[in-house]
Amino acid sequence: MDYAFQAEGLVKTFGETTALAGVDLAARPGTVLGVLGPNGAGKTTAVRILATLLQPDSGRATVRGYDVVRDAPRVRELIGLTGQYASVDEDLTGKENLVLIGQLLNFRKKQAQERAAEMLRRFELTDAADQKVTGYSGGMRRRLDLAASLMGRPSVIYLDEPTTGLDPGKRGEVWRMIRSMTDGGGAVLLTTQYLEEADALADDIVVIDHGKVIARGTAAELKARVGGQTISVRPKDQDRLREVSEIIGAVAGRPAETRGRDLVTVQVDGDAALNETVRRLEAAEIGVTELSLRLPSLDEVFFALTGRHTDEHDKAQEEEEENAA
Repeated sequence: MDYAFQAEGLVKTFGETTALAGVDLAARPGTVLGVLGPNGAGKTTAVRILATLLQPDSGRATVRGYDVVRDAPRVRELIGLTGQYASVDEDLTGKENLVLIGQLLNFRKKQAQERAAEMLRRFELTDAADQKVTGYSGGMRRRLDLAASLMGRPSVIYLDEPTTGLDPGKRGEVWRMIRSMTDGGGAVLLTTQYLEEADALADDIVVIDHGKVIARGTAAELKARVGGQTISVRPKDQDRLREVSEIIGAVAGRPAETRGRDLVTVQVDGDAALNETVRRLEAAEIGVTELSLRLPSLDEVFFALTGRHTDEHDKAQEEEEENAA
């Protein structure tokens, strides 16, 4: 199978910290590979190696068949990279930023201007093209950063936590842009801590924790690993929360969990549990504002795999990488 990019057995250490301990990654053309994990998991280190910014201690990585160490100049011609924070020049306009990048990529001035105009249209920034970036919103800056990463028409794009710091509305804007990046056969590597982001965008997902791949597959396949479905009930009267917990626990044959102040959940083995839950709640005359049956979320998958949620961050490795950079 031909891969847009592939990494095999990547190992990288920073002092006493092992950032990567034999990581394998691969994505086909026209797909998004989501690399999921908390801070310190090794995601950024993998991206830096694939982008030729770091060399692995062992293992091998290729982009369109070119080795990232031996053929680094050629690899750089094929890739685009957007880091966690926008890297555009705030003292220039949006158009000036893109034209400058085009010229750095050896475009003629007219070619750079034409490509910049194309990217501004694609990322819905034409109206702000002549405005200095210092006046851009967070979402606009991120979109300009994504546009900049595509100026050279890369066939592989690395997006390292591209929506960090954006509010949900702005993240939605960026998601729309990311979905369009695989048009024409481009491949995207997306690192993220946002489980819903991986769920929405990735064709395949790799879960990394402490420098190791602990799971891989589609979102549906990963959810299936946890098994079962989950019933969630939010009663109208919070005083009856305990009754609800006892009812759905009895239906499921296992203790229910209370989440937040007024939501009770329990894992069940089949669809029939929902009908039985409805029957028992009606018999007890308990009104609800929410009642649902769903597959596990990716957050629940991650918790099942690691014993912790993705917001329990480990900063130690990040500090090691920054000191070594």
